[in-house]
Amino acid sequence: MGAKTALLAFTDGGLRPALRGAVRSEPAQVIDRVRELHPGYEVTAIGDGSLGDYAYPPDDTSYATVLAGAELFCDRRLICDRPSQLPDRLLEAGAGRRIIMHGMHSASDWLCFAVWDNGDLVRSLSVSPDGGIGENIGEPFEFELPYWAGAHPVEPAFPDSGPYPLPFHPLELGEDALRALFGFILEGRPDPDDIDPFDVHLHAFRVADPTGREQAEREARMRQLLQMMRPPRRYRYMHDGSLREISNDEA
Repeated sequence: MGAKTALLAFTDGGLRPALRGAVRSEPAQVIDRVRELHPGYEVTAIGDGSLGDYAYPPDDTSYATVLAGAELFCDRRLICDRPSQLPDRLLEAGAGRRIIMHGMHSASDWLCFAVWDNGDLVRSLSVSPDGGIGENIGEPFEFELPYWAGAHPVEPAFPDSGPYPLPFHPLELGEDALRALFGFILEGRPDPDDIDPFDVHLHAFRVADPTGREQAEREARMRQLLQMMRPPRRYRYMHDGSLREISNDEA
């Protein structure tokens, strides 16, 4: 499993019918909405894409569409590790509508999803094998129940690795959440009623911090991470058949 998502939607009703009937939206309408969700940022149109390709867009990028009865944003800045902490400005942007969030990352097996109705948080879940259950608010949705009941156990990767720390794999639940809340999946066999995400057109925008601070902080974190990573240990067979550790200069 290797799917990633960063999705936020505002809907007047079901999102599935809105996406199924999606047509190419007006660029001016979409860029105005993206600017509203990112006050203080520079927003520039950079092209087009599809939901299938950009459910998890690159840094400093937003893919979005404004449809009849729904708005959909693919944007990593709009997703919270704990969805209950969604900023007030985003709740206000979706006032009077249903707000749906879905975030998933295959590198850490992390999943979050949440639903608000008229500003009230109905359900929020954030879970990963390393962090455990970070947030679990509201009653589980019907599609979740088999997972919590133990119907989707995870087999240990290795015989001596011990039991998986959760009763299910977050990415497996994440695909069912994606289908139930957004009407499509990214991995696995689609159902006949599923939307093809590659048929949903999105407008693309560069969304940049004009001060450069956000990018500088991201680059600093990356440098720190690289410094923490030890280089691989290297060995060489000697004439007597023994192994000797060698330095990178010798490699």
